[in-house]
Amino acid sequence: MSMSDQQVLSVENLTIDLPKNADRDFAVKNVSFEVAPGEVLCLVGESGSGKSVIAFSIMGLLAKALTLSNGAIKLQGEDLAHTTAERLRELRCTHMGMIFQEPMTALNPVMCCGDQIDEVLLEHTGLSQSERRKKVIEMISQVHLPDPERMYSSYPHQLSGGQRQRIMIAMALILEPVLLIADEPTTALDVTTQAQILHLIRELQSERETGVLFITHDFGVVAELGDRVAVLKQGEVVEIGTTKQVLSAPSHPYTKMLIASVPKHEPPQRNPIPKDAPVVLKTENLDKHYKQFVFGKGRNIVKAAQDVSIEIRRGETLGIVGESGSGKSTVARCITWLIESTDGRIWLAGDDIAKLPRRDLRNLRRKVQIIFQDPYRSLNPRRTVGQSIVEGPMNYGESRKDAMQHARELMELVQLDPDGLERYPHQFSGGQRQRVCIARALAMRPELLVADEAVSALDVSVQAQVLTLLEQIRDQMQLAMLFITHDLRVAAQVCDVVAVMSEGKVVEYGRAAELFSNPQHPYTRALFDAAPGRHFEFARG
Repeated sequence: MSMSDQQVLSVENLTIDLPKNADRDFAVKNVSFEVAPGEVLCLVGESGSGKSVIAFSIMGLLAKALTLSNGAIKLQGEDLAHTTAERLRELRCTHMGMIFQEPMTALNPVMCCGDQIDEVLLEHTGLSQSERRKKVIEMISQVHLPDPERMYSSYPHQLSGGQRQRIMIAMALILEPVLLIADEPTTALDVTTQAQILHLIRELQSERETGVLFITHDFGVVAELGDRVAVLKQGEVVEIGTTKQVLSAPSHPYTKMLIASVPKHEPPQRNPIPKDAPVVLKTENLDKHYKQFVFGKGRNIVKAAQDVSIEIRRGETLGIVGESGSGKSTVARCITWLIESTDGRIWLAGDDIAKLPRRDLRNLRRKVQIIFQDPYRSLNPRRTVGQSIVEGPMNYGESRKDAMQHARELMELVQLDPDGLERYPHQFSGGQRQRVCIARALAMRPELLVADEAVSALDVSVQAQVLTLLEQIRDQMQLAMLFITHDLRVAAQVCDVVAVMSEGKVVEYGRAAELFSNPQHPYTRALFDAAPGRHFEFARG
Protein backbone atom coordinates (compact mmCIF):
# COMPACT_ATOMS: atom_id res chain seq x y z
CA MET A 1 0.00 0.00 0.00
CA SER A 2 1.39 3.41 -0.95
CA MET A 3 1.93 6.18 1.57
CA SER A 4 -1.00 8.24 0.25
CA ASP A 5 -3.35 5.24 0.65
CA GLN A 6 -2.55 5.13 4.37
CA GLN A 7 -3.66 8.73 4.83
CA VAL A 8 -7.15 9.92 5.69
CA LEU A 9 -6.67 12.78 3.25
CA SER A 10 -4.13 13.32 0.49
CA VAL A 11 -4.16 16.56 -1.53
CA GLU A 12 -1.85 16.35 -4.55
CA ASN A 13 -0.81 19.34 -6.71
CA LEU A 14 -4.20 21.02 -6.27
CA THR A 15 -4.73 24.07 -8.50
CA ILE A 16 -7.94 26.10 -8.46
CA ASP A 17 -8.32 28.90 -11.00
CA LEU A 18 -9.93 32.26 -10.29
CA PRO A 19 -12.24 34.06 -12.78
CA LYS A 20 -10.41 35.85 -15.61
CA ASN A 21 -10.99 39.35 -14.22
CA ALA A 22 -9.43 38.55 -10.80
CA ASP A 23 -6.18 40.06 -9.45
CA ARG A 24 -4.32 36.78 -9.98
CA ASP A 25 -4.86 33.65 -12.07
CA PHE A 26 -5.35 31.13 -9.26
CA ALA A 27 -6.86 30.83 -5.78
CA VAL A 28 -4.67 27.80 -5.04
CA LYS A 29 -1.63 26.56 -6.98
CA ASN A 30 0.12 23.16 -6.76
CA VAL A 31 -0.88 22.58 -3.13
CA SER A 32 0.06 19.20 -1.66
CA PHE A 33 -0.34 17.89 1.90
CA GLU A 34 -1.59 14.84 3.80
CA VAL A 35 -3.58 14.23 6.97
CA ALA A 36 -3.01 10.95 8.83
CA PRO A 37 -5.50 9.19 11.11
CA GLY A 38 -5.54 10.88 14.52
CA GLU A 39 -3.49 13.84 13.24
CA VAL A 40 -4.32 17.58 13.36
CA LEU A 41 -2.88 19.53 10.42
CA CYS A 42 -3.28 23.31 10.74
CA LEU A 43 -3.57 25.45 7.61
CA VAL A 44 -2.44 29.01 8.34
CA GLY A 45 -2.03 32.15 6.28
CA GLU A 46 -3.49 35.60 5.77
CA SER A 47 -6.95 36.31 4.37
CA GLY A 48 -6.95 35.47 0.66
CA SER A 49 -4.24 32.82 0.99
CA GLY A 50 -6.62 30.05 -0.13
CA LYS A 51 -7.29 28.25 3.17
CA SER A 52 -11.08 28.16 2.95
CA VAL A 53 -11.00 27.50 -0.82
CA ILE A 54 -9.08 24.28 -0.11
CA ALA A 55 -11.61 23.27 2.56
CA PHE A 56 -14.59 23.89 0.29
CA SER A 57 -12.95 22.03 -2.59
CA ILE A 58 -12.45 18.97 -0.37
CA MET A 59 -16.12 19.06 0.67
CA GLY A 60 -17.27 19.54 -2.94
CA LEU A 61 -18.69 22.98 -2.09
CA LEU A 62 -16.47 25.05 -4.36
CA ALA A 63 -18.08 28.24 -5.70
CA LYS A 64 -19.15 28.04 -9.35
CA ALA A 65 -16.86 30.94 -10.27
CA LEU A 66 -13.82 28.83 -9.27
CA THR A 67 -12.44 25.99 -11.39
CA LEU A 68 -10.51 22.97 -10.15
CA SER A 69 -8.07 22.75 -13.07
CA ASN A 70 -5.46 20.31 -11.77
CA GLY A 71 -4.61 17.86 -9.02
CA ALA A 72 -6.25 15.20 -6.89
CA ILE A 73 -8.09 15.18 -3.55
CA LYS A 74 -8.07 11.65 -2.12
CA LEU A 75 -10.19 10.66 0.87
CA GLN A 76 -8.96 7.22 1.98
CA GLY A 77 -7.69 6.75 -1.58
CA GLU A 78 -10.92 7.82 -3.32
CA ASP A 79 -10.43 10.83 -5.60
CA LEU A 80 -13.03 13.47 -4.71
CA ALA A 81 -11.91 15.86 -7.45
CA HIS A 82 -13.25 13.56 -10.17
CA THR A 83 -16.30 11.97 -8.54
CA THR A 84 -19.99 12.74 -8.97
CA ALA A 85 -22.08 15.25 -6.97
CA GLU A 86 -24.21 12.34 -5.75
CA ARG A 87 -21.18 10.49 -4.38
CA LEU A 88 -19.92 13.66 -2.66
CA ARG A 89 -23.32 14.00 -1.00
CA GLU A 90 -23.03 10.42 0.28
CA LEU A 91 -19.55 11.10 1.70
CA ARG A 92 -20.48 14.30 3.55
CA CYS A 93 -21.08 13.56 7.24
CA THR A 94 -20.52 9.81 6.75
CA HIS A 95 -16.83 10.13 5.85
CA MET A 96 -16.06 13.85 6.18
CA GLY A 97 -17.63 16.58 8.28
CA MET A 98 -17.11 20.33 8.49
CA ILE A 99 -17.41 22.92 11.26
CA PHE A 100 -17.96 26.40 9.88
CA GLN A 101 -16.65 29.67 11.31
CA GLU A 102 -19.97 31.29 12.17
CA PRO A 103 -22.50 28.81 13.59
CA MET A 104 -25.29 31.40 13.69
CA THR A 105 -25.30 31.60 9.89
CA ALA A 106 -24.54 27.88 9.41
CA LEU A 107 -27.52 26.75 11.53
CA ASN A 108 -31.16 27.04 10.46
CA PRO A 109 -32.79 29.66 12.74
CA VAL A 110 -36.30 28.15 12.46
CA MET A 111 -35.34 24.55 13.33
CA CYS A 112 -34.53 23.38 16.84
CA CYS A 113 -30.95 22.20 17.27
CA GLY A 114 -31.84 18.55 17.85
CA ASP A 115 -33.80 18.34 14.61
CA GLN A 116 -30.85 19.80 12.70
CA ILE A 117 -28.53 17.08 14.03
CA ASP A 118 -31.25 14.48 13.41
CA GLU A 119 -31.45 15.57 9.77
CA VAL A 120 -27.98 14.05 9.23
CA LEU A 121 -29.16 10.68 10.58
CA LEU A 122 -32.42 10.85 8.63
CA GLU A 123 -30.52 11.43 5.39
CA HIS A 124 -27.73 8.90 5.86
CA THR A 125 -29.05 6.07 8.08
CA GLY A 126 -32.05 3.76 8.33
CA LEU A 127 -32.54 4.30 12.08
CA SER A 128 -36.04 4.70 13.50
CA GLN A 129 -37.17 8.03 14.96
CA SER A 130 -36.66 6.86 18.56
CA GLU A 131 -33.21 5.44 17.74
CA ARG A 132 -32.22 8.69 16.04
CA ARG A 133 -33.39 10.80 18.96
CA LYS A 134 -31.45 8.62 21.42
CA LYS A 135 -28.28 8.93 19.29
CA VAL A 136 -28.68 12.72 19.01
CA ILE A 137 -29.14 13.09 22.79
CA GLU A 138 -26.01 10.95 23.35
CA MET A 139 -24.02 13.11 20.91
CA ILE A 140 -25.19 16.34 22.55
CA SER A 141 -23.99 14.91 25.85
CA GLN A 142 -20.62 13.89 24.32
CA VAL A 143 -19.91 17.50 23.29
CA HIS A 144 -20.44 18.47 26.96
CA LEU A 145 -23.60 20.53 26.56
CA PRO A 146 -25.72 20.80 29.73
CA ASP A 147 -29.24 19.35 29.89
CA PRO A 148 -29.21 17.52 26.51
CA GLU A 149 -33.02 17.26 26.38
CA ARG A 150 -33.36 21.04 26.67
CA MET A 151 -30.58 21.59 24.16
CA TYR A 152 -32.35 19.28 21.70
CA SER A 153 -35.47 21.47 21.72
CA SER A 154 -33.63 24.84 21.84
CA TYR A 155 -33.29 27.11 18.83
CA PRO A 156 -29.87 28.52 17.80
CA HIS A 157 -30.67 32.06 19.04
CA GLN A 158 -31.34 30.65 22.52
CA LEU A 159 -27.76 29.36 22.86
CA SER A 160 -24.45 31.11 23.43
CA GLY A 161 -21.78 31.22 20.71
CA GLY A 162 -19.82 28.41 22.33
CA GLN A 163 -22.94 26.26 22.68
CA ARG A 164 -23.88 26.82 19.03
CA GLN A 165 -20.37 25.75 18.02
CA ARG A 166 -20.78 22.55 20.05
CA ILE A 167 -24.02 21.82 18.17
CA MET A 168 -22.06 22.22 14.90
CA ILE A 169 -19.40 19.81 16.20
CA ALA A 170 -22.09 17.29 17.18
CA MET A 171 -23.61 17.55 13.71
CA ALA A 172 -20.23 17.08 12.02
CA LEU A 173 -19.17 14.09 14.14
CA ILE A 174 -22.40 12.15 14.79
CA LEU A 175 -21.66 9.65 11.98
CA GLU A 176 -17.99 9.37 13.03
CA PRO A 177 -16.37 10.63 9.83
CA VAL A 178 -12.71 9.83 9.22
CA LEU A 179 -11.99 13.49 8.33
CA LEU A 180 -13.07 16.63 10.19
CA ILE A 181 -12.52 20.05 8.60
CA ALA A 182 -12.70 23.00 11.01
CA ASP A 183 -12.75 26.43 9.32
CA GLU A 184 -11.83 29.10 11.91
CA PRO A 185 -14.25 27.55 14.47
CA THR A 186 -12.91 29.53 17.48
CA THR A 187 -12.19 32.99 15.98
CA ALA A 188 -15.23 34.76 17.48
CA LEU A 189 -15.06 33.00 20.88
CA ASP A 190 -13.55 34.29 24.11
CA VAL A 191 -10.48 32.55 25.54
CA THR A 192 -12.21 30.23 28.01
CA THR A 193 -14.85 29.09 25.52
CA GLN A 194 -12.13 28.76 22.89
CA ALA A 195 -10.07 26.57 25.22
CA GLN A 196 -13.10 24.34 25.89
CA ILE A 197 -13.84 23.93 22.15
CA LEU A 198 -10.19 23.14 21.35
CA HIS A 199 -10.08 20.57 24.17
CA LEU A 200 -13.34 19.05 22.94
CA ILE A 201 -12.09 18.73 19.34
CA ARG A 202 -8.86 17.12 20.52
CA GLU A 203 -10.73 14.78 22.89
CA LEU A 204 -13.26 13.57 20.29
CA GLN A 205 -10.62 13.35 17.58
CA SER A 206 -8.24 11.24 19.68
CA GLU A 207 -11.06 8.90 20.79
CA ARG A 208 -12.10 8.23 17.19
CA GLU A 209 -8.72 8.52 15.43
CA THR A 210 -10.25 11.22 13.21
CA GLY A 211 -7.95 13.19 10.92
CA VAL A 212 -8.47 16.94 11.41
CA LEU A 213 -7.75 19.75 8.94
CA PHE A 214 -7.88 22.88 11.13
CA ILE A 215 -7.95 26.29 9.41
CA THR A 216 -6.95 29.28 11.52
CA HIS A 217 -5.00 32.52 11.59
CA ASP A 218 -4.42 32.27 15.38
CA PHE A 219 -0.94 30.92 16.10
CA GLY A 220 -1.85 30.37 19.75
CA VAL A 221 -4.48 27.87 18.57
CA VAL A 222 -1.91 26.24 16.28
CA ALA A 223 0.51 25.84 19.19
CA GLU A 224 -2.24 24.37 21.36
CA LEU A 225 -3.82 21.94 18.91
CA GLY A 226 -1.66 21.26 15.86
CA ASP A 227 0.57 18.27 15.19
CA ARG A 228 1.79 19.74 11.88
CA VAL A 229 1.43 23.12 10.16
CA ALA A 230 1.17 24.12 6.50
CA VAL A 231 1.71 27.82 5.76
CA LEU A 232 -0.08 29.31 2.73
CA LYS A 233 0.83 32.52 0.96
CA GLN A 234 -1.33 33.72 -1.94
CA GLY A 235 -2.49 30.20 -2.73
CA GLU A 236 0.84 28.37 -2.44
CA VAL A 237 2.34 26.31 0.39
CA VAL A 238 5.58 28.02 1.41
CA GLU A 239 6.39 25.88 4.46
CA ILE A 240 5.16 22.66 6.04
CA GLY A 241 6.43 20.76 9.08
CA THR A 242 5.77 19.86 12.71
CA THR A 243 4.23 22.53 14.92
CA LYS A 244 7.39 22.91 17.01
CA GLN A 245 9.61 23.08 13.93
CA VAL A 246 7.53 25.72 12.12
CA LEU A 247 6.64 27.93 15.10
CA SER A 248 9.97 27.74 16.93
CA ALA A 249 12.37 27.71 13.94
CA PRO A 250 10.56 28.88 10.79
CA SER A 251 12.57 28.77 7.58
CA HIS A 252 10.52 30.91 5.17
CA PRO A 253 10.56 34.75 5.49
CA TYR A 254 6.75 34.86 5.21
CA THR A 255 6.34 32.44 8.14
CA LYS A 256 8.84 34.46 10.15
CA MET A 257 6.84 37.63 9.44
CA LEU A 258 3.55 36.02 10.53
CA ILE A 259 5.03 34.69 13.77
CA ALA A 260 6.73 38.02 14.51
CA SER A 261 3.26 39.62 14.25
CA VAL A 262 1.83 37.41 17.02
CA PRO A 263 1.30 39.69 20.05
CA LYS A 264 3.13 38.64 23.20
CA HIS A 265 1.37 37.84 26.45
CA GLU A 266 3.62 40.26 28.33
CA PRO A 267 2.98 44.03 28.08
CA PRO A 268 5.90 46.08 26.69
CA GLN A 269 7.59 48.73 28.82
CA ARG A 270 5.66 52.01 28.59
CA ASN A 271 6.08 55.45 30.05
CA PRO A 272 3.27 56.01 32.56
CA ILE A 273 0.66 58.65 31.75
CA PRO A 274 1.32 61.82 33.84
CA LYS A 275 -0.89 61.88 36.94
CA ASP A 276 -1.94 65.44 36.14
CA ALA A 277 -3.18 64.48 32.64
CA PRO A 278 -6.84 65.53 32.28
CA VAL A 279 -9.47 62.85 32.92
CA VAL A 280 -11.46 62.43 29.69
CA LEU A 281 -13.83 59.68 30.86
CA LYS A 282 -14.92 58.55 34.30
CA THR A 283 -17.78 56.28 35.33
CA GLU A 284 -19.08 55.93 38.88
CA ASN A 285 -21.17 52.88 39.86
CA LEU A 286 -22.50 52.46 36.31
CA ASP A 287 -25.40 50.01 36.08
CA LYS A 288 -27.37 48.61 33.15
CA HIS A 289 -30.28 46.29 33.87
CA TYR A 290 -32.66 44.63 31.44
CA LYS A 291 -36.12 43.22 32.10
CA GLN A 292 -36.34 39.76 30.63
CA PHE A 293 -39.90 38.53 30.17
CA VAL A 294 -40.28 34.76 30.45
CA PHE A 295 -43.55 33.33 29.11
CA GLY A 296 -45.71 32.12 31.97
CA LYS A 297 -43.10 32.97 34.62
CA GLY A 298 -43.27 36.74 35.02
CA ARG A 299 -40.05 38.63 34.44
CA ASN A 300 -36.38 38.47 35.42
CA ILE A 301 -33.92 41.32 35.88
CA VAL A 302 -30.68 40.78 33.95
CA LYS A 303 -27.82 42.83 35.41
CA ALA A 304 -25.61 43.35 32.35
CA ALA A 305 -23.38 45.89 34.15
CA GLN A 306 -23.10 46.45 37.89
CA ASP A 307 -21.24 49.19 39.78
CA VAL A 308 -18.69 49.74 37.02
CA SER A 309 -16.22 52.50 37.94
CA ILE A 310 -13.39 53.25 35.50
CA GLU A 311 -11.26 56.24 34.51
CA ILE A 312 -9.31 57.16 31.35
CA ARG A 313 -6.89 60.08 31.03
CA ARG A 314 -5.82 61.88 27.88
CA GLY A 315 -3.27 59.82 25.95
CA GLU A 316 -4.19 56.63 27.86
CA THR A 317 -5.75 53.34 26.71
CA LEU A 318 -8.00 51.44 29.10
CA GLY A 319 -8.74 47.86 28.10
CA ILE A 320 -11.84 45.94 29.21
CA VAL A 321 -11.41 42.17 28.93
CA GLY A 322 -13.63 39.24 29.83
CA GLU A 323 -15.71 36.42 28.41
CA SER A 324 -18.70 36.88 26.11
CA GLY A 325 -21.61 38.12 28.22
CA SER A 326 -19.33 39.67 30.84
CA GLY A 327 -20.67 43.17 30.14
CA LYS A 328 -17.77 44.66 28.14
CA SER A 329 -19.79 45.91 25.18
CA THR A 330 -22.68 46.96 27.43
CA VAL A 331 -20.38 49.40 29.23
CA ALA A 332 -19.05 50.72 25.91
CA ARG A 333 -22.58 51.24 24.57
CA CYS A 334 -23.66 53.09 27.72
CA ILE A 335 -20.64 55.40 27.46
CA THR A 336 -21.33 56.13 23.79
CA TRP A 337 -25.06 56.51 24.51
CA LEU A 338 -26.05 53.78 22.08
CA ILE A 339 -28.09 52.51 25.05
CA GLU A 340 -29.18 54.37 28.18
CA SER A 341 -27.67 53.36 31.52
CA THR A 342 -29.97 52.35 34.40
CA ASP A 343 -28.02 54.06 37.18
CA GLY A 344 -24.66 55.62 37.99
CA ARG A 345 -22.75 58.53 36.49
CA ILE A 346 -20.72 58.97 33.30
CA TRP A 347 -18.37 61.94 33.21
CA LEU A 348 -17.08 62.97 29.78
CA ALA A 349 -14.60 65.86 29.76
CA GLY A 350 -16.05 67.06 33.07
CA ASP A 351 -19.75 66.83 32.10
CA ASP A 352 -22.14 64.23 33.56
CA ILE A 353 -23.80 62.70 30.50
CA ALA A 354 -25.51 59.68 32.11
CA LYS A 355 -28.97 61.27 32.15
CA LEU A 356 -28.46 63.72 29.32
CA PRO A 357 -31.73 64.68 27.55
CA ARG A 358 -31.87 63.21 24.06
CA ARG A 359 -32.00 66.68 22.49
CA ASP A 360 -28.52 67.35 23.92
CA LEU A 361 -26.97 64.16 22.54
CA ARG A 362 -25.86 65.89 19.34
CA ASN A 363 -22.85 67.58 20.98
CA LEU A 364 -21.87 64.35 22.73
CA ARG A 365 -21.65 62.42 19.47
CA ARG A 366 -18.81 64.59 18.33
CA LYS A 367 -16.74 63.97 21.47
CA VAL A 368 -17.08 60.17 21.43
CA GLN A 369 -16.57 57.95 18.39
CA ILE A 370 -16.70 54.16 18.12
CA ILE A 371 -14.96 51.64 15.85
CA PHE A 372 -16.96 48.42 15.57
CA GLN A 373 -15.76 44.83 15.18
CA ASP A 374 -16.93 44.21 11.63
CA PRO A 375 -15.72 46.74 9.03
CA TYR A 376 -17.83 44.98 6.38
CA ARG A 377 -21.08 46.00 8.08
CA SER A 378 -19.83 49.34 9.43
CA LEU A 379 -19.61 51.01 6.01
CA ASN A 380 -22.46 51.70 3.59
CA PRO A 381 -21.69 49.60 0.48
CA ARG A 382 -23.50 52.11 -1.77
CA ARG A 383 -21.41 55.10 -0.73
CA THR A 384 -17.77 55.85 -1.48
CA VAL A 385 -15.50 55.82 1.55
CA GLY A 386 -15.01 59.55 1.03
CA GLN A 387 -18.76 60.13 1.39
CA SER A 388 -18.76 58.02 4.58
CA ILE A 389 -15.85 59.94 6.12
CA VAL A 390 -17.17 63.46 5.39
CA GLU A 391 -20.79 62.74 6.35
CA GLY A 392 -20.28 63.39 10.08
CA PRO A 393 -18.31 66.67 9.84
CA MET A 394 -20.73 68.03 7.21
CA ASN A 395 -23.66 67.23 9.50
CA TYR A 396 -21.98 69.51 12.05
CA GLY A 397 -21.68 72.40 9.62
CA GLU A 398 -18.26 71.84 8.05
CA SER A 399 -18.08 72.71 4.35
CA ARG A 400 -17.65 69.85 1.88
CA LYS A 401 -14.36 71.33 0.68
CA ASP A 402 -12.88 71.47 4.19
CA ALA A 403 -14.28 68.05 5.11
CA MET A 404 -12.76 66.45 1.99
CA GLN A 405 -9.40 68.08 2.63
CA HIS A 406 -9.43 66.72 6.19
CA ALA A 407 -10.49 63.31 4.84
CA ARG A 408 -7.46 63.24 2.53
CA GLU A 409 -5.20 64.06 5.48
CA LEU A 410 -6.84 61.28 7.52
CA MET A 411 -6.37 58.74 4.72
CA GLU A 412 -2.64 59.50 4.82
CA LEU A 413 -2.70 59.26 8.62
CA VAL A 414 -4.17 55.74 8.45
CA GLN A 415 -1.65 54.88 5.71
CA LEU A 416 -4.09 54.67 2.79
CA ASP A 417 -3.89 56.40 -0.59
CA PRO A 418 -6.08 59.56 -0.47
CA ASP A 419 -7.23 58.77 -4.03
CA GLY A 420 -9.05 55.82 -2.48
CA LEU A 421 -11.72 58.25 -1.22
CA GLU A 422 -13.48 57.74 -4.57
CA ARG A 423 -13.60 53.95 -4.16
CA TYR A 424 -16.30 51.81 -2.56
CA PRO A 425 -15.85 49.58 0.54
CA HIS A 426 -15.83 46.33 -1.47
CA GLN A 427 -12.72 47.56 -3.29
CA PHE A 428 -10.69 47.43 -0.06
CA SER A 429 -9.38 44.48 1.97
CA GLY A 430 -10.70 43.82 5.49
CA GLY A 431 -7.72 45.54 7.12
CA GLN A 432 -8.03 48.52 4.79
CA ARG A 433 -11.74 48.81 5.56
CA GLN A 434 -10.96 48.94 9.27
CA ARG A 435 -8.48 51.77 8.57
CA VAL A 436 -11.28 53.61 6.74
CA CYS A 437 -13.49 53.15 9.83
CA ILE A 438 -10.72 54.61 11.99
CA ALA A 439 -10.42 57.59 9.63
CA ARG A 440 -14.20 58.11 9.76
CA ALA A 441 -14.13 58.12 13.58
CA LEU A 442 -11.21 60.59 13.67
CA ALA A 443 -12.96 62.93 11.21
CA MET A 444 -15.14 64.10 14.11
CA ARG A 445 -12.05 65.13 16.11
CA PRO A 446 -13.20 63.13 19.16
CA GLU A 447 -11.80 63.28 22.68
CA LEU A 448 -12.59 59.60 23.35
CA LEU A 449 -12.17 56.75 20.86
CA VAL A 450 -13.96 53.46 21.65
CA ALA A 451 -12.69 50.34 19.87
CA ASP A 452 -15.14 47.44 20.35
CA GLU A 453 -13.31 44.24 19.30
CA ALA A 454 -11.88 46.33 16.46
CA VAL A 455 -9.15 43.83 15.46
CA SER A 456 -10.67 40.43 16.34
CA ALA A 457 -11.83 39.77 12.76
CA LEU A 458 -8.39 40.52 11.25
CA ASP A 459 -5.58 38.06 10.57
CA VAL A 460 -2.45 38.32 12.64
CA SER A 461 -0.26 40.48 10.38
CA VAL A 462 -3.05 42.99 9.58
CA GLN A 463 -4.02 43.00 13.26
CA ALA A 464 -0.45 43.97 14.22
CA GLN A 465 -0.51 46.83 11.69
CA VAL A 466 -3.86 48.19 12.94
CA LEU A 467 -2.79 47.97 16.60
CA THR A 468 0.41 49.90 15.82
CA LEU A 469 -1.65 52.47 13.91
CA LEU A 470 -4.08 52.95 16.81
CA GLU A 471 -1.18 53.51 19.22
CA GLN A 472 0.43 56.04 16.89
CA ILE A 473 -2.83 57.94 16.44
CA ARG A 474 -3.52 57.95 20.19
CA ASP A 475 -0.08 59.40 20.92
CA GLN A 476 -0.13 61.86 18.03
CA MET A 477 -3.63 63.21 18.75
CA GLN A 478 -3.50 62.66 22.53
CA LEU A 479 -6.77 60.75 22.51
CA ALA A 480 -8.22 58.75 25.35
CA MET A 481 -9.05 55.22 24.16
CA LEU A 482 -11.40 52.56 25.51
CA PHE A 483 -10.38 49.19 24.04
CA ILE A 484 -12.81 46.27 24.33
CA THR A 485 -11.32 42.84 23.58
CA HIS A 486 -11.51 39.15 24.48
CA ASP A 487 -7.91 38.62 23.28
CA LEU A 488 -5.54 38.95 26.24
CA ARG A 489 -2.46 39.22 23.99
CA VAL A 490 -3.98 42.22 22.22
CA ALA A 491 -4.85 43.84 25.56
CA ALA A 492 -1.27 43.32 26.73
CA GLN A 493 0.15 45.13 23.71
CA VAL A 494 -2.04 48.24 23.56
CA CYS A 495 -3.48 48.91 27.02
CA ASP A 496 -1.96 51.03 29.80
CA VAL A 497 -4.67 50.00 32.28
CA VAL A 498 -6.88 46.88 32.22
CA ALA A 499 -10.29 46.21 33.78
CA VAL A 500 -11.32 42.55 33.95
CA MET A 501 -15.09 41.98 33.85
CA SER A 502 -17.13 38.95 34.86
CA GLU A 503 -20.93 38.75 35.05
CA GLY A 504 -21.30 42.50 34.71
CA LYS A 505 -18.80 43.43 37.43
CA VAL A 506 -15.19 44.65 37.35
CA VAL A 507 -13.37 41.96 39.33
CA GLU A 508 -9.82 43.29 38.85
CA TYR A 509 -8.50 46.69 37.79
CA GLY A 510 -4.95 47.99 37.50
CA ARG A 511 -1.89 48.83 35.44
CA ALA A 512 -1.45 46.34 32.58
CA ALA A 513 2.14 45.44 33.51
CA GLU A 514 1.19 44.63 37.11
CA LEU A 515 -2.03 42.83 36.29
CA PHE A 516 -0.44 40.59 33.64
CA SER A 517 2.60 39.76 35.77
CA ASN A 518 0.66 39.08 38.97
CA PRO A 519 -3.11 38.62 38.52
CA GLN A 520 -4.91 38.54 41.87
CA HIS A 521 -8.46 37.44 41.15
CA PRO A 522 -9.16 33.73 40.46
CA TYR A 523 -11.23 34.67 37.40
CA THR A 524 -8.34 36.68 35.93
CA ARG A 525 -5.94 33.80 36.52
CA ALA A 526 -8.43 31.41 34.86
CA LEU A 527 -8.63 33.71 31.81
CA PHE A 528 -4.84 33.81 31.51
CA ASP A 529 -4.51 30.04 31.91
CA ALA A 530 -7.10 29.48 29.15
CA ALA A 531 -5.26 31.62 26.57
CA PRO A 532 -4.13 29.25 23.76
CA GLY A 533 -0.39 28.88 23.25
CA ARG A 534 0.40 30.92 26.37
CA HIS A 535 3.41 28.81 27.32
CA PHE A 536 4.65 28.03 23.81
CA GLU A 537 8.04 29.47 22.84
CA PHE A 538 7.47 31.22 19.50
CA ALA A 539 10.41 32.28 17.32
CA ARG A 540 11.00 35.98 17.99
CA GLY A 541 13.41 37.08 15.28
